[in-house]
Amino acid sequence: MAANIQPYLLASGEGQSFWFLDTLMTVKVTGEQTGGALGLIEQTLPAGSETSYHVHHAEDEYWYVLEGEITFISEKQRIKATAGSFVFMPRDIPHGLRTLKPSRVLVFSTPPSFVDFAIEMGEPAVDLASPPSASGEVEKRKSLAAKYDIEILGPLPD
Repeated sequence: MAANIQPYLLASGEGQSFWFLDTLMTVKVTGEQTGGALGLIEQTLPAGSETSYHVHHAEDEYWYVLEGEITFISEKQRIKATAGSFVFMPRDIPHGLRTLKPSRVLVFSTPPSFVDFAIEMGEPAVDLASPPSASGEVEKRKSLAAKYDIEILGPLPD
């Protein structure tokens, strides 16, 4: 174990919060805190929220659904996940998601580079109830995605 890694606790509601597109994200642990082992974000998504269809070439992603209902789309698969569901998406597999109801999930990534991408892409959450304007986010997301070895394939397929 690296000398700079220490145990710590974040209570419910604690952590750095920011807006990532239309979702509120709260960082629970970063790669720096885990010696590069994993990253964890708690994400709150409104009904109808969706990602682009994309591929992570550098990390695997895992979701644990705390509340709500989310459809994960990967190639021809549609995975409907509700509270208590766990979803694993390995790197190099195209995927995206769409919320059917307001949802809250834990998003893990190994290695933790997705957390760094989300933090850099996001805007500090001054107001936890409403996201800031989305102007300029598409171009910003494309350039940052390339930096983090994430390939944006286009809109989420139906």
